[in-house]
Amino acid sequence: MKSIETLLQVYRETKTASHTRLELIGAFDKDVYNITAPFTWFGKEYIAGRVEARDSEFAEVRFFENTATDTYQLVENTTILALQDPFVTFVQGELIIGGVEVFPKESDRAMLDWRTNLYRATSLTDFEQIFTGPIGMKDLRVKELTDDRILVLTRPQGEKGGRGKIGAIVINSLADLTIEQIEKAPLLKRNFSGDEWGGGNEIHLLEDGRIGVLGHIACFDEAGDRHYYACSFCLNEDFTQIDQEKIIAERADFAPSEPKRPDLADVVFSGGLIRNSDGTAELYAGIGDSDAQKLTIPDPFKNN
Repeated sequence: MKSIETLLQVYRETKTASHTRLELIGAFDKDVYNITAPFTWFGKEYIAGRVEARDSEFAEVRFFENTATDTYQLVENTTILALQDPFVTFVQGELIIGGVEVFPKESDRAMLDWRTNLYRATSLTDFEQIFTGPIGMKDLRVKELTDDRILVLTRPQGEKGGRGKIGAIVINSLADLTIEQIEKAPLLKRNFSGDEWGGGNEIHLLEDGRIGVLGHIACFDEAGDRHYYACSFCLNEDFTQIDQEKIIAERADFAPSEPKRPDLADVVFSGGLIRNSDGTAELYAGIGDSDAQKLTIPDPFKNN
């Protein structure tokens, strides 16, 4: 994959974007960020968001129902999932919601570990956990393909993935999803380079049969501050290589807001993408680990 510096240079030469503040009502003094794109379920439109106190990393996934243009109200009396960074997809018509569980590290209770969990939902009060991911892996994503198989994007770190690289594997059904399958998923060719890292946030089936991925790409600067950018790329036909990567949004494109911490001031975390018929798209994103906004951009999967 091209470097952040190269991708940013290309993006800044051509970018056109307009931001919108979302009204996410009902969380009171807690922040709502790292939201999903809106999704329709049983005739109502929802956004799932990470709800969290400013001084904490222990989050809840809550659901907000659309009540007016760009306005969403917290739905009360739902099951509360103790997860970070929610994502949603539909498999065989059923809502699958996932997120990152954070818990004390077994070897040192003062430190934290994490893993991605998946749930099957039949209502906002009925969630069945169907998968517990490998310890240490965020950004696990699944998508039902047109032939009913499941594409799985992984994001190992450490010896296999460094600070975080994307892998991919195709399985026949969610029943075949295992930690063993995830851990043996090969890394995509043309992955993140050097000390940069990233992950997939949302998988899209494109009109021409290709796979598009909304993701993020990130790095540290010399002061140790994080820089996260929204990006997109396509997978080649056999799901082994990253192609046509681009940065599609940076922090400066969004409205000002106070970050969770100073080192997170330049963070855009892709949540979801709504593709419009007029060639634009709406990017829903978390900003600075404290805010949620929408950005209207050219559809990154058009004219690739």
